[in-house]
Amino acid sequence: MANWEETLAQVREKILRYRGSPIGEQNTKAALVEPVLRALGWDVGDPEEVWREYRRKNTDNPVDYALLILRTPRLFIEAKALGGDLDEPRWASQIMGYAVVSGVEWVVLTNGDEYRVYNSHAPVPVEEKLFRTIRISDDQARTVEALELLSKERMKEKWINILWKAHFVDRQVLTAIEALFASADPDPALVRLLARRLPALSASDIKTALGRARINLDFPVEPVAANDISAARNLHAVESAQATSVRSSEHRKATPWRDVSIQDLIAAGFIQPPLDLKKDYLGRRVTARVESNGRVTYAGKSYSSLSIAGGMARASVAGAPPGKQYPHTNGWIFWRFEDQDGRLKALDELRQRYFQRKPTTVV
Repeated sequence: MANWEETLAQVREKILRYRGSPIGEQNTKAALVEPVLRALGWDVGDPEEVWREYRRKNTDNPVDYALLILRTPRLFIEAKALGGDLDEPRWASQIMGYAVVSGVEWVVLTNGDEYRVYNSHAPVPVEEKLFRTIRISDDQARTVEALELLSKERMKEKWINILWKAHFVDRQVLTAIEALFASADPDPALVRLLARRLPALSASDIKTALGRARINLDFPVEPVAANDISAARNLHAVESAQATSVRSSEHRKATPWRDVSIQDLIAAGFIQPPLDLKKDYLGRRVTARVESNGRVTYAGKSYSSLSIAGGMARASVAGAPPGKQYPHTNGWIFWRFEDQDGRLKALDELRQRYFQRKPTTVV
């Protein structure tokens, strides 16, 4: 990436010069976006590397840029005018919905200054797909490091995928830990753990202290050295080969409630049909309903499983993968129900309660 820092300095100067001026989307792409792509090693003049106004099908709305490796799209970029509001939900939802249908994992939404990098394939709500936010006007070393993940060389080596895995794991751990302290009634397992470590305190004292606690965890974003990336890639290959033979049994051990059915939940009173289900997916609210016979109704049609209904709901919003009627979906995680505390929770929560034989029911 020749003259990388010089290019960034020039683009940064233009951003400051034109900020507040209505230069429009096309000038933003020509003056701010394309110089960055060139500096990142992408040949903007070669359609086999950078395809402007990319369409998977002639009837599709175009994506501003598709960055290709071996003629296969690896990254979509949607550009708005300098100063454009990237918080508008439809921009991210539209481009990620199209990326899912096209089989493209990585998506960038930019206004020439701010770059938002999303993982369209992450099995989480849209807002949690955001991986990095980068501002070129922030003259910092971390800006350079983050942008370099989008370079042609780094995209070939899939550095971003390795960093995403760490980011995703950190966020799941953070969410789980925060949930332990979010409830007015602390998790009993946490209270028991602390009681064993603090025998001088009563369970009541510990609960009261947890109710006052405000936990702040920090997972710092650190640059990854080339040898760390190589080691992680080799380890990933070994782990993938080993995991193939044991994945099923390990999954059953980790989720022993996975064989609990809707009918089981209805019979035990954990579900009292009809139970309304909801999901905000790519900026749209989709709804379904669990019927008394254990089937799931979505868009006027009855399905034998939550997963099929969830897949059809996703297909209605973002389309289906090539050759399939709907995308593979874990319906127990996809669909949400309104719990007694008014919060929307994954339906899998009820299977866990059933397995643990908690007496809570859904009204």
